[in-house]
Amino acid sequence: MTFFQSISQIVKSDVISFGSFLNAIIQGKYLFKRFVVLNILLSILSYTVIAQNYVPNVRDIESFFKTKTLVVLESNPLLEYNEKITEAIKENWEITPYEFVSYQEFEEKRLDPQYSFLLTTTVTFDKDKTKAQYTFLQLLLGGNYIRFRDMPDLVSIPLAYRNTDEVNHIYKLGVIVRFVQSHMQLLKERPTVASGNMLNFYNRNMGDLKNKTLYLVKDELAADVNTTEKIRRYYPYRVRIVDRAEVEEAINRSDPDVVFLHKVGPEGTRLKARCYKIVMGADDARFYYFDYHMIGGKSPDGLLFSDFRKMGRN
Repeated sequence: MTFFQSISQIVKSDVISFGSFLNAIIQGKYLFKRFVVLNILLSILSYTVIAQNYVPNVRDIESFFKTKTLVVLESNPLLEYNEKITEAIKENWEITPYEFVSYQEFEEKRLDPQYSFLLTTTVTFDKDKTKAQYTFLQLLLGGNYIRFRDMPDLVSIPLAYRNTDEVNHIYKLGVIVRFVQSHMQLLKERPTVASGNMLNFYNRNMGDLKNKTLYLVKDELAADVNTTEKIRRYYPYRVRIVDRAEVEEAINRSDPDVVFLHKVGPEGTRLKARCYKIVMGADDARFYYFDYHMIGGKSPDGLLFSDFRKMGRN
């Protein structure tokens, strides 16, 4: 079972590839709905994903380790992403040869099975009434897949709501890349794990939280659990309220005693859809806790008392 199949079905949309899109525009073959054109213009060569229900099989996993991984850089020069992903890959990526490419090169090479691709995509969920858009980091296999949606999806990790400030997640990109790598190594060693419930598999690590210090940023917490005193009502283990710089420092020094929250939410925008909550190890890049909730009413954009209660039971 692919990592987010347990949450909901995510299947790539049936839109044609960007290269085909451009050719069609030039040749005047297609009329596109305004929202598709607008999304292409705003995304600047990003790819939109709607729902994915793909389970990587043994052949996919074996094929991946024979590929060269092409890391697709963003076209927007104002984003810090290119600098951070380049740094993260150079410092951490060891499981395949790699190269940095543009979206144009991705489009030219994605049909070639000798390549895999690490890139960001825009994700929407068809059951979300708000039609919120999220940015995911995905690892895909190349091959003779005419539609982008058909490329085998090996790993998908939520990074942020689309068009929210990079400052909320970009400093965690290195450890997220390390998770992608360790997850693929896990599948190589234990390929049958992919067919099970990956969320339950990683949530088994919750028991190890009692030996860690949980770093939390105050604005990522619900109001009723935004101090250590409030948190202790539900969570008996070590916890610190810190700023983002302290989280980044713990990640950079690979502190084995620290776990931290990676929250994906609307960050003050009007959108009220999913809030993803992932507790990760600063050193081992393991997932110690993963859940999400729909924002609204008594469930704001942040870690909830119910999350602390679940993590504190182990």
